[in-house]
Amino acid sequence: MSYLLALDQGTSSSRSIVFDQAGRIVAMAQREFGQIFPQPGWVEHDPEEIWQSQLVTAQEALAKAGITGAQVKAIGITNQRETTVVWDRRTGRPIHNAIVWQDRRGEPLCAQLRDQGHAQAIHRSTGLVVDAYFSATKIRWILDHVSGAHIAAAQGELAFGTVDSWLLWKLTGGRVHATDVSNAARTMLFDIRHNLWDPELLKLLRVPDSLLPKVYPSSHWFGETDAALLGASIPVAGIAGDQQSALFGQACFTPGLAKNTYGTGCFMLMHTGDKFRVSENGLITTSAAQVDQKPQYALEGSVFIGGAVVQWMRDGLNAIKASSEVQSLAESVPDAGGVMFVPAFTGLGAPYWNANARGTLTGLTRGTTMGHIARAALESIAFQSAALLLAMSRDAVAAGGSPVAELRVDGGACVNDLLMQFQADLLGIPVVRPQVTETTALGVAYLAGLAIGVYQDLSELSAQWQVERRFLPTLPRARAQALMDDWAHAVRQTTAA
Repeated sequence: MSYLLALDQGTSSSRSIVFDQAGRIVAMAQREFGQIFPQPGWVEHDPEEIWQSQLVTAQEALAKAGITGAQVKAIGITNQRETTVVWDRRTGRPIHNAIVWQDRRGEPLCAQLRDQGHAQAIHRSTGLVVDAYFSATKIRWILDHVSGAHIAAAQGELAFGTVDSWLLWKLTGGRVHATDVSNAARTMLFDIRHNLWDPELLKLLRVPDSLLPKVYPSSHWFGETDAALLGASIPVAGIAGDQQSALFGQACFTPGLAKNTYGTGCFMLMHTGDKFRVSENGLITTSAAQVDQKPQYALEGSVFIGGAVVQWMRDGLNAIKASSEVQSLAESVPDAGGVMFVPAFTGLGAPYWNANARGTLTGLTRGTTMGHIARAALESIAFQSAALLLAMSRDAVAAGGSPVAELRVDGGACVNDLLMQFQADLLGIPVVRPQVTETTALGVAYLAGLAIGVYQDLSELSAQWQVERRFLPTLPRARAQALMDDWAHAVRQTTAA
């Protein structure tokens, strides 16, 4: 039996999953880690805590599976994207906390770049809009605010990486400083047309190229782990940002196939093949996971606050004791009672791109209960995702294709049947949940397996994807459109506030 180990490093927890060759989960371990909020709009993580939580879960997963590191054919790393770590090459120690993808401190620099007229050039090279979401302004902030960082970076003493690069560095004992195209594409410094760091953007952002990792395809032999960590020296043969990994794990290998991941945020990607296409509807163009040197692309829309709204219900409002309780609370009322919840806690992502928006609850009356707010919170996840898919379908039609015909779903919140049915009702197309919903981890396990010959080709992987449940729309289209109109009105109220 061939085993693959996926390290799934997310925004709120680190997980490790052992898969067998058939893509079945053998064992899993997970640990949450601390969230640091130095001031409103800022979000940080401790890179060392990320590393330790990831290492411990890997060791736990192997123990639960009853296997040794020597029985693992390869490791894949999938990770929260854009989150930025800068560390000292000599000591291996971070010079600052990791700045998380949700963090907005780079917005003043982004505004400056837009005002100076650089947005079009950045979009043309990277496929991205100018936004603090991406890594570039986070790197710049660290270099500007950590004493001595400018000089150390100029002298080649520092290394930058998204979380995958940081984990790879630690796993290989500092021997390998690398990333894959899907993560490099999220930095706002990478030319995704030609798969290389853009020298003009590096100059514009004043980021020394010595800071940057080498970039390889997502399915690639990156290096081998130190044997002492997991009991054997294991090849790290797959790396992909979490959303591109989920697209791969959902077997969305061809143009027009789309998936939505319901995690801390929600991330919808539609594969567009090997042609670079620019969205006309507020989406970004990004690199999909690559199995070789040939570029692959996807259109993407990002919802900054998805499942995190349930965490807020739990930790902020103390309305529930566990996230799993939100469905029963929402089902205590027949509908949201006119309440609309726009959870713009850190601004609004695609297709709105409003960094200054903040969360609003509208439609409150004396009859509003916590059940109505819980239902509106869940529905906000579906409303935001529906806005993304409608934008995606408009782009597909404009490019001569067809609207998205079905949406494949994964991530923690996709197990919520109420949410999935409401999503199908809003969209008017089937929402399809696979048998293995851990598709983020599965995707990078597949990428690692391809690199070392456990799998021969993509058709073998497509055959392994199986449906668990298909949610069919039941809501009349006129009613669904009225609800989307109500949502659009609530967003306008939010952005005008």
